[in-house]
Amino acid sequence: MVICEFCIYSTESQGCRLGLKTPKRPACREFEPGIDHFCSDPSDFVNPAQIHQMATFFGIKGSELRKITTMANREHEARLKRAEVPDGAFDGATQSQTSE
Repeated sequence: MVICEFCIYSTESQGCRLGLKTPKRPACREFEPGIDHFCSDPSDFVNPAQIHQMATFFGIKGSELRKITTMANREHEARLKRAEVPDGAFDGATQSQTSE
């Protein structure tokens, strides 16, 4: 595995949108992880520990692992916030029906 496979700057042709060369070790100064590179189906994401375990399995460590952990924690918090908001809470039709 190459660290680029988990980065949002990677292209389908195995290149980098920033023009950087593919690193020989699992480190890159501009590495920016994307949750979709770890879980192609959003429902596969369980918790940040799952993503951390996947990253360590692929040999990612150091600052790249910290970036992945931060990304997974943010995704987890965002999903918790979305779960707190009931469906249709921001729907204008719902508000007009209750005001009548």
